[in-house]
Amino acid sequence: MTSSGTNPPSGGAQQSTSVSAAWELLLPAAAAPARGRGRALQEALREAIRSGRLVPGTRLPSSRELAADLRVSRGLVTEAYEQLTAEGYVRSDRGAGTWVSGAVRGAAREAHDLAPRAPGASVDFRPGTPDLSLFPRSAWAAAHRAALGRLPHSSLGYPDPRGLPELREALASLLARRRGVVADPERLVVCSGVAQATTLLGFVLHGRGLRTVGVEDPGSPEHALLFASAGLTTVSLPLDEEGLAPAALTHSGVNAVVTTPAHQFPTGIVYSATRRRALLDWARATDGLIVEDDYDGDFRYDRTPVGALQGLDPEHVAYTGSVSKSLAPGLRLGWLLAPATMTDEIVTRKRTMDLGNPAVDQAVLADFVTRGGYDRQLRRCQRAYRERRDALTAALAKHFPGTEVSGIAAGLHIIARLPERYGPEPVFLQRAAGRGIALRPLSDCGTTRATDRTVNLVLGYAHLAPPDIARGVRLLAQAQGDNRRTEL
Repeated sequence: MTSSGTNPPSGGAQQSTSVSAAWELLLPAAAAPARGRGRALQEALREAIRSGRLVPGTRLPSSRELAADLRVSRGLVTEAYEQLTAEGYVRSDRGAGTWVSGAVRGAAREAHDLAPRAPGASVDFRPGTPDLSLFPRSAWAAAHRAALGRLPHSSLGYPDPRGLPELREALASLLARRRGVVADPERLVVCSGVAQATTLLGFVLHGRGLRTVGVEDPGSPEHALLFASAGLTTVSLPLDEEGLAPAALTHSGVNAVVTTPAHQFPTGIVYSATRRRALLDWARATDGLIVEDDYDGDFRYDRTPVGALQGLDPEHVAYTGSVSKSLAPGLRLGWLLAPATMTDEIVTRKRTMDLGNPAVDQAVLADFVTRGGYDRQLRRCQRAYRERRDALTAALAKHFPGTEVSGIAAGLHIIARLPERYGPEPVFLQRAAGRGIALRPLSDCGTTRATDRTVNLVLGYAHLAPPDIARGVRLLAQAQGDNRRTEL
């Protein structure tokens, strides 16, 4: 194998060193099929330079020498050198040969996973995650085949930023039937989940001159982060046993507020009829906007779910929802129904954000909804989640007697208030973490902090099978018992 220098010429004698190991990287490319051999050789050289096997200042063999070593035509090597010279990977000095350029900086090759998980947790009771094993793979695959088979070529172009017409029609029908929403397909915008719907609203409100938005306290911390990305700040508004406190809302001076009236997160209460009317009266009197986050409105286990607030006044309520709890958050499919006066601005902003959601995914969901697959999936999830909620409350009653479980029988989480003997909360959480139990305290969801020794937890159960729930609560109890004995 040919030797070559590692420093560019400077008028003196050239040092030389063997770099045969680097040229060995090119052998598989040289053995590639004839039609793709030139492209393979170019990519192999790029990779050798990017990876640092060929460092800046390394002199490459002449095209004749390298062609002889690799047993390929000289023209193939010449073409590769010319292409890499044009791209900046190598440089050629007339009469002095070809050298690896100093312009190349290798990038880190390792891909990190930033998905929200609890590393090392043996049982994760944090809320918000459905059971992803319930995802209807076979039915979804069938819908995918059906959608691809009927999807016209034109639908694979840039879509209507609102979404495919067939999906908007299917979702409008579904939401009107299941959630009592006033759903005009022309005003429905398909989004990448409630997160994008909230961000879209934030940008539009900011464009209209608003700078603050009210949020429930306690409530989802995500709302503040999403509005902040649109340049808005949030004002925390207290709740009582019926919902958002009207006096605090009025005195806050905000003109928009985010609510979860069907199943408040995290407390689990349902806004009373009186409080729903008061909220709508505020919006009409101030020409304000209510953002309704219907994150798990389909999951009620003791009775028919309360209908969406939007159905009472679609011109003052922006309704958001998604399939994240019913199918999978990884699908990134949701919807936004806003007042007619905001729709054009929302669609314009949606177009500039991403030009619309993937057409094939939308077509698959449309097929899944219209053929009844979505209703069947909801029934399946409701049965499983009701069983798991019962398993969690039974395990708490057994291992933590005296625990108060608040909130309606709905959704994917409960609020558990443990007796004082298990406090204070920071010590309880530390003991749980020592046993590999991931928990979320209620204090993470608002500005109010507990003043007594009680432990208040937001416990998710949907993603855990009943045996795992029982095991997790048992381990949690053992962690508290072990440490209490140690203290004694």
